[in-house]
Amino acid sequence: MKCKYCFATFQDIKQHSPLTKSSALQIVEQLAEIGFEKITFVGGEPTLSPWLSDLLEKAKSCGLTTMITTNGTNLTEQFLNENQQYLDWIGLSIDSLKASTNIAIGRALHGTTPTTEKEYRQLIDNINRYGYKLKINTENYSESLANFIQYANPSRWKIFQVLPIRGQNDQHIHSLTVSEEQFKTFLHTNSSISDKIQIVPETNEQMKGSYAMVDPIGRFFENASGYHKYSRPILDIGARLAIQQMDYSFSKFINRGGMYRW
Repeated sequence: MKCKYCFATFQDIKQHSPLTKSSALQIVEQLAEIGFEKITFVGGEPTLSPWLSDLLEKAKSCGLTTMITTNGTNLTEQFLNENQQYLDWIGLSIDSLKASTNIAIGRALHGTTPTTEKEYRQLIDNINRYGYKLKINTENYSESLANFIQYANPSRWKIFQVLPIRGQNDQHIHSLTVSEEQFKTFLHTNSSISDKIQIVPETNEQMKGSYAMVDPIGRFFENASGYHKYSRPILDIGARLAIQQMDYSFSKFINRGGMYRW
């Protein structure tokens, strides 16, 4: 898929070779060694990695809670079955149930084939059947997803305000940005779901600088200033020194609900 609002396109590092399997496994180990407790494999689309299962197994062996954030198209029965021991959470990115909206924002295979509501429901049924914890991520402002979310019954529903990041989504973001008022309206429109489902809204300000992230070539990066700032490579100087080069805000992480019963 080619989601137009994506703030992790990494166009600025295309000239670099991505991590090898061995290097990626070493980085997972180092993150656990310096005190990380949970790791989320994202993208792009993490299920496109041929060694995602190896990374999940390594993370679990290091004592980490594991999660992936995915568009769901590669969550086959085989994947769900084979990763039960190593994967704790599945985060599904579901922005809309309307084909026209998903095609317009790029959330469609090859730009033409979006996932249908029926397919999303079947996927959620399979995730629940295999016992994974479910999180749903949404970036929208004009549609009501309350009935669908009620059916999905995720442990967490994260609602994001589309985040502009210089050098990542500049070319496509202008028609997709959401004002504070529009964001609040969407939250109000979808506030009728069961109080057993935890709604976690995140504005642009809450997202900036509150996520500890690693890029495709093995560096910490952050977006506190509205663009990507990178550390030295983790495998060159070690995770403990590399993370000190970042401007992460632990208080913002806490205030946006980053700590929960995972």
